[in-house]
Amino acid sequence: MTARHPMFLLCAALVCGLAIHAAPPSANGEESEKPGEWRHYGGDQGSTKYSPLDEINADNVGELEIAWTWDSPDIPIQENNRRLFSFAHEYTPLAINGTLYTSTSLAQVAAIDGATGETLWVFNPKSYEAGRPTNLGFVHRGIAYWGDGDDERIFLGAHDGFLYAGDAKTGKGISEFGEGGRVNVAEGIPYADAPRNFTITSPPVVCQGVVVCGSGISDGPQRKEAPRGDIKAYDARTGKLLWTFHTVPQEGEFGNDTWKDGSWKYTGNTNVWTLMSADEDLGYVYLPLSTPTNDWYGGHRLGDNLFAESLVCVEAKTGKRVWHFQTVHHGLWDYDLPAAPVLCDITVDGNPVKAVAQITKTGFTFVFDRANGKPVWPIEEREVPQTDVPGEVTSPTQPFPTKPAPYELQGATEENLIDFTPELLSEAKEILNKYKHGPLFTPPSEQGTVNLPGWAGGANWWGAAFDPETSMFYIPSISAPISVQLTKPDPARSNLNYVRGGGAFGQPVRGPQGLPLFKPPWGRVTAIDLDTGDHAWMIPHGDGPREQVSKLVGRDVGPLGSGGGGPVLTKTLLFIGQGAGGRGGRSGGGSSVLRAFDKTNGKVIAEAELPAAPSGTPMTYMAGGKQYIVLATMDRKLVALALPDK
Repeated sequence: MTARHPMFLLCAALVCGLAIHAAPPSANGEESEKPGEWRHYGGDQGSTKYSPLDEINADNVGELEIAWTWDSPDIPIQENNRRLFSFAHEYTPLAINGTLYTSTSLAQVAAIDGATGETLWVFNPKSYEAGRPTNLGFVHRGIAYWGDGDDERIFLGAHDGFLYAGDAKTGKGISEFGEGGRVNVAEGIPYADAPRNFTITSPPVVCQGVVVCGSGISDGPQRKEAPRGDIKAYDARTGKLLWTFHTVPQEGEFGNDTWKDGSWKYTGNTNVWTLMSADEDLGYVYLPLSTPTNDWYGGHRLGDNLFAESLVCVEAKTGKRVWHFQTVHHGLWDYDLPAAPVLCDITVDGNPVKAVAQITKTGFTFVFDRANGKPVWPIEEREVPQTDVPGEVTSPTQPFPTKPAPYELQGATEENLIDFTPELLSEAKEILNKYKHGPLFTPPSEQGTVNLPGWAGGANWWGAAFDPETSMFYIPSISAPISVQLTKPDPARSNLNYVRGGGAFGQPVRGPQGLPLFKPPWGRVTAIDLDTGDHAWMIPHGDGPREQVSKLVGRDVGPLGSGGGGPVLTKTLLFIGQGAGGRGGRSGGGSSVLRAFDKTNGKVIAEAELPAAPSGTPMTYMAGGKQYIVLATMDRKLVALALPDK
């Protein structure tokens, strides 16, 4: 690969003297927060996605209009080369003193005037020249910001496996960071070949001057040998590698004995492909980990397989494990921990708890004391169905939180089937009985097993939001069942005993009359009081195929829910985007909107029309004395909404 030295390219507007200044950092290296800023992907290091802004409220939210739109610099590049096409645009900007900083699907970085949408500068590391990234292709979620005195930096993990550093004020590369402004995150990881089977799609997290970086690893392997998802941490100033956390424990390390028959030597994945969180005061980073190689068959990696599908807390300075909890033992369902853990201060039975809440694809929420990992409410090991696949050994039990209750349907069972009419229910039973099926954690099979939830959740990368004033926790989720049939691969091409048939990402399960197989809502928003662990409300998110079903059953069935989307929470409202398309949901037609909800009951207060389907998680900030809400859309734009000038 030809060496490239990063240099942030300044557009004419910046050259002509537009200054970009951020808020002054605090003495410990973490920048001071301002209510009108959005300095982290999830709003803050704890990924609460909360802002105290209240200019936009229930009385005026219906007046929101498009203030400006911004075209991604990817557009001309992709139009000249269709091989660089992106199927989704999942980036969320940062906002620092009125300036937005965003990545793009091709892993470019741009600075944007937050009041006008004018591009200030663009950095293009040309990571796409290394080839198409594994799994999702050219998808990217965002960047990280860090400041210490006058030193303000943007960090980009790119598809080519490099971590880049640039000056947030001037747009110039940080030449003293690593080699010419970048470090090779894939270096030293066995079997890693970026971007063919190793990439970076989500932003790093910065804690106490340490940049912690995860990775994306191929989910469709043909061999049992694969890159590990080792977590790497670098000095924010120099780019020096400070530590590496082996997500598959190596010989002599804690957890190594959970990998039988030496499988720790070659098994990979077990990576953090999604967002991470950090507690600056404790100096801890929270890692939500994924399934090992391969997602559906574990006969080559017998044992519980720590730290797969675990929430792991490590020291930011050293990488030392503080505590962990494994949410799935010996995972066979692609039940990665899909979203950033949410750090929240709650009060349980009159006692203050500095907590961390981890949402999952399964529909469970695991809540722990974030300092020591003690569960806030008991978690029980319960017996689960066992496998009949040769060579496989499933875990006899899996962990079930006693609180909060699940926020999604769990288990491909008859009681969960669609049942608007006896005829629909009868046809749904016939379809279900073609597969192996049962409660949550029914394992994959050679016949084919229905998973509910499927690999897309439940919850996914867009995460949840927490209100620090009320302790309410808001989770957008979807019901997306899939079928999992294990097949023997061609031994000339693979040394795996079994792979999943039908492609890496599986087959959706079709129900009767073209409808989903299981009960609605097929997209929902659930509010949970984290002081008590009780559900406050649940509402269908969108109409879904309401007209079709109502006509079929002869009555109005009400909203059915139709898709996923990320939340942003303000002092006054909950916002979630939804459109006729986008990743991970059930579109069911309809308009592309940003929807505003009453936080107390889930009632829809207003909908703001968008020019295309929303695909990124929204954020909010102040610029020029005005509150804006910005989100990425499927037409490769950022759309900014604000109240009209009076």
